[in-house]
Amino acid sequence: MSYFDAASSAPLHPVARQALLASLDEGWADPARLYREGRRAGMLLDAAREAAAEAVGCRPDELVFTSSGTRAVHTAVSGALSGRRRVGRHLVLSAVEHSSVLHAAAALEAAGGSFTEVPVDRTGAVDASGFGRALRADTALACLQSANHEVGTEQPVAAVAELCAAAGVPLLVDAAQSLGWGPVPGGWSLLTASAHKWGGPAGVGLLAVRKGVRFAPQGPVDERESGRAPGFENIPAVVAAAASLRAVRAEAEAEAARLRALVDRIRAEVPRLVPDVEVVGDPERRLPHLVTFSCLYVDGETLLHELDRADFSVSSGSSCTSSTLTPSHVLKAMGVLTEGNVRVSLPTGTAAAEVDRFLEVLPGVVAEVRLRLGAPAAPAPSPAASASLVVDSLGRRCPVPVIELAKVIGEVPVGATVTVLADDEAARLDIPAWCEMRGQEYVCEEPADRGSAYVVRRLT
Repeated sequence: MSYFDAASSAPLHPVARQALLASLDEGWADPARLYREGRRAGMLLDAAREAAAEAVGCRPDELVFTSSGTRAVHTAVSGALSGRRRVGRHLVLSAVEHSSVLHAAAALEAAGGSFTEVPVDRTGAVDASGFGRALRADTALACLQSANHEVGTEQPVAAVAELCAAAGVPLLVDAAQSLGWGPVPGGWSLLTASAHKWGGPAGVGLLAVRKGVRFAPQGPVDERESGRAPGFENIPAVVAAAASLRAVRAEAEAEAARLRALVDRIRAEVPRLVPDVEVVGDPERRLPHLVTFSCLYVDGETLLHELDRADFSVSSGSSCTSSTLTPSHVLKAMGVLTEGNVRVSLPTGTAAAEVDRFLEVLPGVVAEVRLRLGAPAAPAPSPAASASLVVDSLGRRCPVPVIELAKVIGEVPVGATVTVLADDEAARLDIPAWCEMRGQEYVCEEPADRGSAYVVRRLT
């Protein structure tokens, strides 16, 4: 079985396993106590904090351990907003932040605050100057991930940090996906990360708050972790998280170069081997181990199941594979194709032979899924026709509305239109994406009795 979903959770690093087992015997006592066992546990906790702080690029007393990366994000956002409540209750964030940041923004809005989402381009990156223009006099906090979790695009953190500093706004960086590959550029005010993303155990998050940043923890606090993460520390897991972070950092340069070459091969070969595929994300400014592509005329859930049957574990941002049946907010913000989306994120140690086998298996799997759905094998012929067409796809989920559009586009003359009636939200993204990929004109979306009417003009 080839596990290609390290962006969700990386396999436990051997160093993490060793450190976890060793510290189970030494780190079980209360590190706040002064007897021998407590002092031993406290020394382990202090050493882990120093190692993690060195990797993050902050002082040990600026870093605390939380119960997860999500908890670190929520604590960071609520604490920074509360600490700067006299400035205002406005938050600035990119449109492709992790859901934990979006949930925190929604909670702020529900409590009477406000937030501004900064749009991204088709690669998933924000424009630094555009982010700066979103800052206001009442902005209490800005949030920007270091690299995107779905498409791997790196964000211009350093440039945004300069603009935030000039405006007097602290910048929170979610470094969950990138911290294992290297430190985040300086200038940030708060930073969060999650151990299971780099091969540490689940249930350990990092929260760093620079000295001088106004921060007021919310909810009941105690004497542990500077009052920012109450409760008894899971010292064995913390020790394993810090040890594995140090280990992956030592391997990062060589492993990043090796995995980047494998990902470059996937980026080049998938469009060559599989027709009608869009590779998304920045081709250069990206994480070394991650690539995302979307396949026209493919049901994402079926595709992932078939790849699983072929012994490949991959992920997806497709609406067909989400619990809400709505398109990924990341792909939606980028304006790219969402149907048949596949995210491949290679864990440390992935062999080139595994990638070779993936490239051998993928074309047949995609072709089989398309065949089941009745997708057109080639562009339809162009008969003499004299009228525009209406395609009724109401009640049918993507990619079916796009497949039906592709089947009939050749039945109207050049310059005529096809109107697709659909009530699946993914159609709003996938029909324009199909037009761009196939050289047709997306005219508009119009209201309909049910759902929407998507108008496409045939150009070729």
